[in-house]
This record gives sequence, structure tokens and C-alpha cells, in this order.
Amino acid sequence: MSVRPVDLVARFGSPLYVYDLDLVRARARALKAAISHRPFQPLYAIKANPCPAVAAAIVGEGFGIDAVSPGEVAMALRLGVKPELVLYTENNMDDGEQAEAVAQGVLITCGSLSRLESLGRAGVSTCAVRFNPDIGAGAHEKICTAGPLTKFGVHHSEIDAVLRVEQATGIRVVGCHMHIGSGILDADVYVRAMAVILSVAEKLPHLRFIDFGGGIGIPYRADQEPMDLARLGKEASRLMAGVCERIGRSIELRLEPGRFLVAEAGTLYTTVTSVKTNPDSGRTFVGCDTGFNHLIRPAMYDAYHRIENVSNPHGVATKVDVVGNICESGDLFARDRVLPEASPGDLFALRDTGAYGFAMASTYNLRPLPAEVVIEGGVARLVRERQRMTDLLNAWSW
Repeated sequence: MSVRPVDLVARFGSPLYVYDLDLVRARARALKAAISHRPFQPLYAIKANPCPAVAAAIVGEGFGIDAVSPGEVAMALRLGVKPELVLYTENNMDDGEQAEAVAQGVLITCGSLSRLESLGRAGVSTCAVRFNPDIGAGAHEKICTAGPLTKFGVHHSEIDAVLRVEQATGIRVVGCHMHIGSGILDADVYVRAMAVILSVAEKLPHLRFIDFGGGIGIPYRADQEPMDLARLGKEASRLMAGVCERIGRSIELRLEPGRFLVAEAGTLYTTVTSVKTNPDSGRTFVGCDTGFNHLIRPAMYDAYHRIENVSNPHGVATKVDVVGNICESGDLFARDRVLPEASPGDLFALRDTGAYGFAMASTYNLRPLPAEVVIEGGVARLVRERQRMTDLLNAWSW
């Protein structure tokens, strides 16, 4: 990005989320280029970053939307995405949410036999089913979304029960879906799960598409390698070709990445507010004007984010703990991180925060949400104003 971070913060304040839309589009195009199978319909897992400007850039590259809540469905439709390109993957949906989604004309992916039966009894003609392939993966156990310990999906061994519901209610299962986890960098893990789901998919008589889910990771650490997209695309396309040949008709391939498209495009800028050293332990704490209320991934998932001292990039290397301004001992961005020496007023950049950053932010400790800015072609644009204290307090009835 050609815009100087210090100028962005001077203009829009600190802390500040910034997204590079050119990089978002590049990631979207790279994924599409890796898949040779046709038809292919990628979806954006909008839960990763629901900022309308970010989502619109991805939709503009031909992506539909993978939604997991009524709010995400509403966002997709407001972005102008056609209902048939919105896949609502429910998770313990209630009947009110079901009725709303049906009225909006979006396809529902069922995560349980009971919801499949409910849709069938309601007279819904088509749906998809999320199957658990019993193979889970992810950078942390809390983002592993398949396997024996997860709440998600119908176990792949229960395919006969799905077929019985089809026969009993008349509903047609047109989509076979899986999602094994998040932050995955090993293409072979994907391929193994694909093989399980394909064996299930072939038993669905009304099948139109197979959705291999998302979860493609990014290299947060310097020693990590990115997902081999070429291998993933080659294997997915090969497996799909085999299915189509055995079934005797064309089946659409779907993928629904989130993190892969937006994580590296995002930066959280924060200003150093204090530097202090504990005389007993010698541990140095660098305090910032943001906290886990704005970026909870390190506290929740032990996630690693690169941190740069933008103001003093060539300073003396110092081992420090980077901490936030929330009244919790777990409000920690990095422990024992070696960074250029920092002083109050320095600007830090927390990198790769475009996914599950602002999307999971809160107003804990009654601290307002930061602004969001996008950069496109070297031009910065405010897309969400910084929350004011009056806005926060006026959410209650006084």
C-alpha cells in the first residue's frame, strides 16, 4: 500500500483497521485460477470479514456468499447477491430463522437430521446437507470443525437416514457440503476429507453441487508455507471429474474460503501508550491503545500475528510483551516477542488481521469500536466511522 500508515492514523485516528482491496481481489483471482473443474462457483465466507466494501470486492470477482446467520444473509442480499448464490449453512437454527431464510429464497444447508426433517415438513423443495467426514483439521482445536468432537454436521455414516428423510418428505438434497476446519496449510488433509465426502455425495440422487468448504490458511509465521493452491485445485478437479463420470452428469464444485481471501489484506494499527519493565522479572511490557476487544484471536486461539514498529523499524531489538488496554490479564498480543525498541507514541502494525479481527470485535470495558478504512489503487477511503462514546451508551434505554 502506497499510503503511509502514519498519515492514515493522523487522518482517521488510532486504533485503526485498514484493508487492502487490491490484495483481496488478487487472492480471489488466484483461487479461481487454481480450479479447472467446471462448473465452479466459489463462495465467500463472509463471517471472516463482513465489511461491505471488502465483501463487494470479492462478489465483484464472481463469488457468491456463504452465510451462517440471518444477519449475514441480509448483508449478502443488500450487497446485491442473487438469492441463488447465497448458501445459508445453519448451525442450531430455530424455526423463525428457517422461515425467514425460506422467504428470502436462499438455499439452506442443514447441519442435523432434525433440521432436514423440519425443512421437509415445511414443504421446502430443496436444500443441502453438511456432512461430517470424521476428519478434522485446523490451527487450533477451537477452529477444527469436523471429527468426533465437533458439533457440526451429519455424520457421513448417516447417509441412509438422509435418504429416508428425502423419501418421507419429498425434499431433495441438491448439495453435499463439508467443512473440516480453519487455517489449514496442508493440501493433503483436504484431499483425504474430499474422498470421504465424495463417497457420500454419489449416493444423493438429486445432487447438483459438492461444497468442499473453506479453511484454507495463510502463513501467519515466517517459517510457514502457504497452501499449495495448485495441488489443491488439481486434486479437487480430478476428484470431481471422477464423480461426474460415475454419476453420468455434470456436478458443480463449490469452495467457500474466508480467511484466505482477506486475512493478509488487513492491518490493525495501534499507538504505543506505555513502556514499563518489571524490576523483579526484568520483563518489559509495551502497552497499546487497543486490546483483545478489537483483536481477540491471540487470547482465544493463541494466534500469532506479526507485529511491526512502524515508527522505529530499525531500533535496537528488544524482547517484550505486547499488551492491550483491557482490564484482563489475558489481554496479550505477544509474549517474549523481539521487536525494535518502542517508546510511547510509536505506531505498531498488527499484520494479517483482515480475517476474524473486526468481525469478532466487541465493546468490552465500554471501549468504542475503531474505524475501518479500505485502500484501493493507493487511495484510502473511510468505510466505517469510529464509534463514539455517545453511540455506545445510547444503545441502552435511559
